[in-house]
Amino acid sequence: MCFHYALTKEKAEIEIQLGVQWDDEWTPVFHASGFSFLQMPVITQKKPDQIQLFNWGLIPHWVKTKADADKLKTQTLNARSETIFERPSFRSYIPNNRCLIIADGFFEWMDFQKKKYPHFIQIKNGELFCFAGIYAAWVDKTTGELINSFSILTTDANPMMEKIHNLKKRMPVIIAPNRYKKWLSPDLTKEEIQSFFSPFPEGRMQNHTISKRITSRTENSNVPQTIEPLTYPELALSK
Repeated sequence: MCFHYALTKEKAEIEIQLGVQWDDEWTPVFHASGFSFLQMPVITQKKPDQIQLFNWGLIPHWVKTKADADKLKTQTLNARSETIFERPSFRSYIPNNRCLIIADGFFEWMDFQKKKYPHFIQIKNGELFCFAGIYAAWVDKTTGELINSFSILTTDANPMMEKIHNLKKRMPVIIAPNRYKKWLSPDLTKEEIQSFFSPFPEGRMQNHTISKRITSRTENSNVPQTIEPLTYPELALSK
């Protein structure tokens, strides 16, 4: 699964690397928790040349009340790619409401001897990358507020991620840069969409363990120190 990620790069660098415009203000995020339902940058099929800020936690258009929306979005931070054409919350969005979710790292926990050890995972050299996502627009009928939201697609873990996320053995679907435009293209067949769902190659990824500040209830986790390497000697026994 993927409930925690980071986008630590500055706005100008993101615009240049992705070749898009971005009108919103932006402060780098060192730890975005899905359960905080943050607004995070995405690129959608409808506006492929622009970055927009959408809420993490997809709210389908058919949801009736704010209470129902708040309840459902805790369950739609991720969408399993294997069932995305079947699940009622997702199936109407995968054909033509696909998006790129911009990141430069994400977090997962290794279970070892009944303790959990946080890891920070990146593409090699800390390069910018994008998760595959879907998005929806929902209107709160009591206020008229329009809420745009997204979900991150997940798939089976590659060998590196199997060792880290060693209980559920899942990882986010990561889109290679040379396939960004294809993912956002209209009128892809089901088979063409499914071709994106393979695990990203482990040889193009890197990871390191970090401190448990990320789950601290007293310290701010949205700081550079959260992603700094920290070694746990006991994990040498897990290799």
